[in-house]
Amino acid sequence: MAFLNFLKQLFSNNSALAEKKLNSKFFDKLGYRFQDSGLLVEALTHRSYIRSNNNHIPSNERLEFLGDSILGLLIAEYLFKTYPNDAEGDMTKTKAMLVNEYTLSKAGQDCGLNEFIFLSDDEEKSGGRQRDSIVSDTMEATIGAIYLDGGLRAARKFIMKTIITHMDEALADEDHYNYKGDLLELLQGRGERTPYYEVVSEKGPDHDKTFKVIVYAGSEVTGVGSGASKKEAEQKAAAKALAQFEATNNNKKNNSD
Repeated sequence: MAFLNFLKQLFSNNSALAEKKLNSKFFDKLGYRFQDSGLLVEALTHRSYIRSNNNHIPSNERLEFLGDSILGLLIAEYLFKTYPNDAEGDMTKTKAMLVNEYTLSKAGQDCGLNEFIFLSDDEEKSGGRQRDSIVSDTMEATIGAIYLDGGLRAARKFIMKTIITHMDEALADEDHYNYKGDLLELLQGRGERTPYYEVVSEKGPDHDKTFKVIVYAGSEVTGVGSGASKKEAEQKAAAKALAQFEATNNNKKNNSD
């Protein structure tokens, strides 16, 4: 924490020395050195830090958006090349388990990325440095930043080092089963459109938010879920949708007997 406090003091003066020191520490810990250290700063900056310190640097939300897509692409590429006999449904399910919030958070904490995140004091005190939603979002933002800085090869190397190493563990962890992957596979198998998730409410302060999400299958709402992050709420909505489809199928079966 002494290191982070030192950096915060330097960042208050927009010092290039702070960025250089951060870049060096990041390289020592995670093995990638940024050409543009500003991208690293952006990837590690949670929105709570900006609001509490009146900073004008951007938060990592845009990089998170980009990193999510880069991560999906490279995980899909890895599965396609590594498991040539797996069917589409199997690869879809495996991919979903590797990119879910819990797996990314575990990877981010195991490699030490969470130690670098810039948080507000309130977020820090409430355990934000270990919160799955914050760490997983920072993982995605970091992947996006590495892609912009060093291209797909650099992003691929980072993902192999930090995420693929958790593959067996993620697939064996039934407590964090990926309902979104199963719902997607179910709808694809029925020839229906990809499920669509919508955040309908967002309540509470930054360090203690509750999101409510609904999922559509076609034009109908099939599940509703709430959670401490959008991804958790989406998983719960998908689980409700799967339960609804199962109940409908059981009713049809009972009526036909």
